[in-house]
Amino acid sequence: MFARSYIKNIAVVTAFLALSACGQEEGQKAQAGAKKNATPVSTVKLESQRITLIEEMPGRTVAYRKTDVRPQVDGIIKERNFEEGAFVEAGQQLYLINQDVYLAELDSAKAELAKQNATFSQASKTLTRYQKLVKTQALSQQKYDDAIAEEAQARAAVASARAKVDRARINVEYTTVKAPISGQIGASAYNEGSLVTASQNNALSTITQLDPIYVDVTQAGGRLIKMKQAIQSGRLSNSDNSKIDVSLIIDATGAEYPIRGTLKFSDVTVNETTGTVRLRAVFPNPDRVLLPGMFVRGLVHQGALEKAFLVPQKATMRQPDGSAYVYSVVDGKVAVTPVTIEQAQGENWVVTSGLTDGVEVIVDGLQRIGPGAAVAAQPIDTKKTAE
Repeated sequence: MFARSYIKNIAVVTAFLALSACGQEEGQKAQAGAKKNATPVSTVKLESQRITLIEEMPGRTVAYRKTDVRPQVDGIIKERNFEEGAFVEAGQQLYLINQDVYLAELDSAKAELAKQNATFSQASKTLTRYQKLVKTQALSQQKYDDAIAEEAQARAAVASARAKVDRARINVEYTTVKAPISGQIGASAYNEGSLVTASQNNALSTITQLDPIYVDVTQAGGRLIKMKQAIQSGRLSNSDNSKIDVSLIIDATGAEYPIRGTLKFSDVTVNETTGTVRLRAVFPNPDRVLLPGMFVRGLVHQGALEKAFLVPQKATMRQPDGSAYVYSVVDGKVAVTPVTIEQAQGENWVVTSGLTDGVEVIVDGLQRIGPGAAVAAQPIDTKKTAE
């Protein structure tokens, strides 16, 4: 009896083990079939990082300062003391207008001043004598009052003559036409022997200051305000909130200008036609590489985002409402992951939300898959790809 029961139990255990082995074999076959049917896709593993936001804007160079050289007195140009196209210093003599007439006027004004000083001196002495006489009633009050008036008139005449001397001296100084600013001087419109007048419309020449130089770029209205608000709120970090760096690419050559500039200000109004705001940056230009009127592209360094992701643009898709999403791999299947895009940077999007460290995003094979589809991820080495 005992032997029969023992044999029966052994038979049950054997049957159970056989069924288990069969189930495991079928499970392994099912898994192998699932892997075999999974769609191969290329993925990249993303990690958050500190990303500097750079916005590219079209722009044009503008002279830092530009001024016309104009005559302030009438006369014949006697000398021209500069080379066209040369660099001139502020205060440097550029032209000399004939001084003979103005020197004669200065001498005449000085003589008139000397005459009025003598008259004033005599009137002052007379008034001093009359003050003593009027106290002893040896002089009428009328003559004393007349002496006071004559002394005042002589004093005023001296002041007027002195002003004429100053004016004549200024006119003599104006015959020497000097550079109002330092910079490159252009062509001369007048030469020796030319008659010029203080009221003429044409300038003698033009001086342009090239170092430093302005660069005016345009940005969509409201973007600058949002950027400043982001910096102030702490979403964007900036080492110096009062300073925004700008890089420059010269359109004519495609080369990057080696020196960075600084954003100075933005217009307070939006252009009604284009909907843009003008921003002005200032750049050092010691070698005069940048000339006014050149077309450039300004790269405005807006600050840095902490814990952001660089996602390849080819990996992102759009919903009908315009919102962005990517396909990520979760447990071997495709998952839809909505993302928030900040801006484009090269061939990538800067994504600020929706992703976590280590997420695998599908970049190739998107046309062959859909949400929930089984996939076989084939990671891409982004560093080797970049090389």
